Amino acid sequence: MEEFYAAIAEALRAGERIALATVVQVEGSTPRNAGAQMIVWDTGRTLGTVGGGTVEACVIRDSLDALREGGPLLKEYSLEGGQPGALGVCGGHAQVFIQPLLPPETVLIFGAGHVAQHLARAAAAAGLGVLVVDDRPEFLTSERFPGARTQRVSFSDVRTSLRLDRRTHAVIVTRSHAHDEEVLEQLIDQPLAYLGVMGSRTKVRLMFQRLRQAGYSEEQLAHVHAPIGLDIGAETPAEIAVSIVAEILQHRNGGTGLPLSQRARAARGEEG
Repeated sequence: MEEFYAAIAEALRAGERIALATVVQVEGSTPRNAGAQMIVWDTGRTLGTVGGGTVEACVIRDSLDALREGGPLLKEYSLEGGQPGALGVCGGHAQVFIQPLLPPETVLIFGAGHVAQHLARAAAAAGLGVLVVDDRPEFLTSERFPGARTQRVSFSDVRTSLRLDRRTHAVIVTRSHAHDEEVLEQLIDQPLAYLGVMGSRTKVRLMFQRLRQAGYSEEQLAHVHAPIGLDIGAETPAEIAVSIVAEILQHRNGGTGLPLSQRARAARGEEG
């Protein structure tokens, strides 16, 4: 069992998506007793067993469904041979609880410059996972990004190199406008939790003009947070990083972005 739980811990440390399937109740004759467990990776890899055969194949299938949906499942499997939908010949029933064990939502930072360094620290402090990607391995060091995951990726190949899903907050802060736009075009139609690009109003206006000319719709452009961040008068890389994380949290949590004191005054019927 030590190896089993060590595998769970290692998977979570590595940012992998796994589900833990546990037999919680059995009736009649079943291949495994209550308490049997199996880990299912989103790749289909498994460790442990909840009975083998067709039963286990169904548990793996349902575990992959749970990972896609992001929520737990409680499933009952019939092991009575000869009946429609029978899963075996043991003559019993097994109830299996499937719990997705997902890494923290990830801030995926494109670019490894000064803003990215501060952003990685601010995002981690907010309890978010961090993955920094760049095409320059010499910038992706543990000294520059302590505690963060890093990955060398060509900016022309981000869609095939990275996991992109609804738990991903993508922030584009590369070293050039050309790279920013190159990455944005690959992400704009992906099912992300958040997508933002750093840049001046002029840069963003010109970038959006080119994207419209390339055929991207207003609906697609409306999902892009650009210029990125909340307006807190940020100027330094550290301040910009705080404004970006604040916007990510505001967007995720459904906040207004307004000062709490202003909301309190409004509730009291005060002006200003």
